[in-house]
Amino acid sequence: MSEAPFSDDKDWTWVLNELCSECEYEVRTFPRESIGAMIRSNAAQWVSLLSGDETALRQRPRPDRWSALEYACHVRDVFELFDHRLHLMLTEDGPRYANWNQDETAIERRYGDADPAAVAIALAANAESLANRFEQVSGAAWARTGFRSDGAAFTVESFARYFIHDPEHHLHDVRTGLAQLD
Repeated sequence: MSEAPFSDDKDWTWVLNELCSECEYEVRTFPRESIGAMIRSNAAQWVSLLSGDETALRQRPRPDRWSALEYACHVRDVFELFDHRLHLMLTEDGPRYANWNQDETAIERRYGDADPAAVAIALAANAESLANRFEQVSGAAWARTGFRSDGAAFTVESFARYFIHDPEHHLHDVRTGLAQLD
């Protein structure tokens, strides 16, 4: 079950300008200094979810959607990737990020075959590292820039806002998917 069920090639940067109609998560209004606490809260929800029934965690609600475990693996990797990218933004001038193909990563890392307990441990550690790094940001550092491979430009602040939507949106995906399984 490590094949990717669908390819998501949307440019999600629009969440910086409007409410997400799917998950209704608003990224424009939270105090930027709260991002560390928000990451920890999100990670705690994933860790709790991963302690559930393993069979249910591995079940895809539809053929074109990931299982809760696969989404958790993705979020684990997103925490790690964004920590690396934030590090680049804070230590280099205008870094350009290499493209990341989440679908290839899901297959290569065999998301569907992962051990939920190991995923929970790594997800929590990656979240803590990213939360700590964001908590070190202050003053003018919030305006430092970085560029995605497609040219999308971010400041550290817009990067934080863009980032947090991903794990929050995927919690919505999982909760919706688990409800479909009941």
